Amino acid sequence: MAVARLLPPPDSGWLTHDSGGIQMEPTHQLSTTGATPALHPCYSPDAHRHFARLHLAVAPKCNIQCHYCNRKYHCSNESRPGVVAELLNPEQAVKKALAVGAVIPHLAVVGIAGPGDPLANPEPVFATLRELHTQAPDLLLCLSTNGLALPEHAEALVDQGIHHVTITINCVDPAIGAQIYPWIVWQGRRLRGQEAAATLISQQLRGLELLTARGVQVKINSVLIPGINDAHLPEVNRIVREKGAILHNIMPLIARAEHGTHFGVTGQREPSDEELAAVRAACESNIGMMSHCQQCRADATGMLSVDRSGEFSMAKVEAMTIDPQVAMAKREAVRAAIVRRLEQPSQPASRPVVVPMRPQVTGRTLRMAVGSLNNQTIDAHFGHLRELLIYDVSASETRLIERREIARYCHGATTCGDSEAALEGAIRALHDCALLLCSRVGFTPWRALENAGIEPNSEHGGELINDALQAVYLEWRASGRLAESPRLNQTMSA
Repeated sequence: MAVARLLPPPDSGWLTHDSGGIQMEPTHQLSTTGATPALHPCYSPDAHRHFARLHLAVAPKCNIQCHYCNRKYHCSNESRPGVVAELLNPEQAVKKALAVGAVIPHLAVVGIAGPGDPLANPEPVFATLRELHTQAPDLLLCLSTNGLALPEHAEALVDQGIHHVTITINCVDPAIGAQIYPWIVWQGRRLRGQEAAATLISQQLRGLELLTARGVQVKINSVLIPGINDAHLPEVNRIVREKGAILHNIMPLIARAEHGTHFGVTGQREPSDEELAAVRAACESNIGMMSHCQQCRADATGMLSVDRSGEFSMAKVEAMTIDPQVAMAKREAVRAAIVRRLEQPSQPASRPVVVPMRPQVTGRTLRMAVGSLNNQTIDAHFGHLRELLIYDVSASETRLIERREIARYCHGATTCGDSEAALEGAIRALHDCALLLCSRVGFTPWRALENAGIEPNSEHGGELINDALQAVYLEWRASGRLAESPRLNQTMSA
């Protein structure tokens, strides 16, 4: 897999193809054709495995009504767009972003996606973006919008350093739009029916043109609604591609009565997996098709696959002590480590997995993997892991360098141990680690790990991660396993 060889400066964030691989170019030099975002997990099928994002809930109002949407401002038990646990003002939003960026060093992107429409709330949204650009210039900024107010704000978004914008475009036919949008508020008037849909579509497409002409990377979201726009989405795809969008994300409708949406309470059915796949296949073209979307909450935090928003309520954030400069330096170091790992040549699929390897011991630094569900203690069974925390440990520091996603090995009390592919994938992900610390490791994976030269360790279950890692490091040093020798200290290339 080709990746960037350099991290972007604060005012750039893109990968463009050349004959020598992929290199960074600043945003202002970029054309929208052929460009691939580097660090944004929602725009890249590679980035979402390594980088985290944060959505800030500073936009409560909306200027349109969608039949699939019901905004909720104090909801912690629904996982869908338009829902947040708490609304934030700009000062709170910036404070939360700095806290998340300190605790999650692989945070790469901060976005505003609701719970209403950001451009229907321009004052708090732009105040938040301005302050973030000043206090955390290493983070990419993005925004999601329905597009109604986009043309009037396109220039301001560019001026604020917005790198990515997502526009939700569900149709380009007003007759279809009238079945999705009961009304919009436009220039102080409430429009309905096809007039509302035609106005919205015109504004969306005009906003798309304005952004792409200015080098902003634009993703299009479309909600697949069976019987309404399913046959029409290939036409949407064609038009947005012609106007410069780089990615199209076709998402399944969420329509459940308990959410209180019009489609949910009226019985509009959701698409099947087969229907979704068929529409995506019909839209395959030069524009990229996104298939890893999690249809996140408007306060989503962390990796796409694991939401950690519950860890960052404002009450918890207010109790944190953050050094923004130290946190930014740590983020940059973690990104550099991830990029270095991705630069390594891909291994052939037929490469044997269970083979003895030398552990990663460089100088007096020991690389270890940890299984943790709460990111604080060693509390995870190996078979239940979906993510490995990779640490470099020395006598002076314990440093989280990256997170590596793996497939779950166990899926219940009676289905543990029957997934050889998952076990092999986990061992590949551990190829440069000397040890794996978990609360429990079963007999079969224990033996496979040992055969691969990786030492499983379940002696520190329930302990704080840093305490356990330092204890293991001291054990290795006391036993002489960290003794400096040319062969052992040589950095291993996987």
